[in-house]
Amino acid sequence: MREKIIYKSTELFLNLGFKSVTMDDIANELGISKKTIYVHFPNKTKLVEAVTFHLFDTICTGIDSICENAPNPIEELYSIKMFVMKHLKNEKTSPQYQLKKYYPLIHAELKMKQFEKMHESVEKSLEHGVETGVFRDTIDVDFISRMYFTGMTGIKDNMFFPPESYQMEYLMESYLEYHLRAIVTEKGFKILNQFIKQNQS
Repeated sequence: MREKIIYKSTELFLNLGFKSVTMDDIANELGISKKTIYVHFPNKTKLVEAVTFHLFDTICTGIDSICENAPNPIEELYSIKMFVMKHLKNEKTSPQYQLKKYYPLIHAELKMKQFEKMHESVEKSLEHGVETGVFRDTIDVDFISRMYFTGMTGIKDNMFFPPESYQMEYLMESYLEYHLRAIVTEKGFKILNQFIKQNQS
């Protein structure tokens, strides 16, 4: 039952937002009593925490699988972007923003976990790109990896990129292209251009 509660809560939180979904809403959707939820989660904060880190673990597992199977580091980054967008329902309720506003402690812990995971996987991707000649061998891998994380989290800031003006899909696509164009070699540039032409969203 715990897994069912987490699964349904994830769906509701991502579609409607952390703030607007109540424990009653979740109980009604599952056809159970609110007491049953409280057996597994003493309060809504604990449920939000469980949902947040369960989703994080699911995304990490998917990213690891993409990294193992991607034909090159350029397509790898695009595949990760598409995978994350799918799992976060295109972020239409701005889950990161809501988490930061209403559950700051959970948000802070998640951000550190995201940084550690992304820093590690982007560093490996950059090193692989340098080895295979698609990224310049003069790049500072640690710096670029940190900049990538900073940019990816920065575009989710509603103050700078209001959702009524910028769709998340557009922001992620544009930032990814911006990032890659700065570090590709001639060989990487050809792969990037070809990939963009084939996958215009």
